[in-house]
Amino acid sequence: MSQSAPQHIHAEELATVEPGGDWHPKIVAFLCNWCSYAGADLAGVSRLQYGPNVRIIRVPCSARVNPQFIMKALQNGADGVLVSGCHPGDCHYISGNLVARRKFTLTKRFLEFFGIEPERVQFSWVSASEGGRFSELMNRVIADVKRVGPARRLVKNLP
Repeated sequence: MSQSAPQHIHAEELATVEPGGDWHPKIVAFLCNWCSYAGADLAGVSRLQYGPNVRIIRVPCSARVNPQFIMKALQNGADGVLVSGCHPGDCHYISGNLVARRKFTLTKRFLEFFGIEPERVQFSWVSASEGGRFSELMNRVIADVKRVGPARRLVKNLP
């Protein structure tokens, strides 16, 4: 089974500039189905507030997030990317989150080599019962990305 980057995320869809000219970072969040996505769902059901400029992509496991997905999100205009999975020891696929952590560490170093700020691409653990933590995490990611400004590197401007 081949992995392909999400093709449905485009810069136009992610545009988040308010009429007053206030810039809001565009965040793509890859969340594991079993824990992080359920945590996001709990945050929504509990009406916990976080930025509306977050686009969530549910994946079976955080280990299934190919580094190309992160690159493609940045190329298509995302200002930041979050990959979130189950806590260590709680992965439904035994050690998928540990594989994801290793993969993510290498990807982050690769991106930093190309001049991508470390705040732009983040990794975290969120369980299904941590809706409040998910909300706080999203607000922190948005604040971190807002601090470094709009993405300029890797963004493809196609006619």
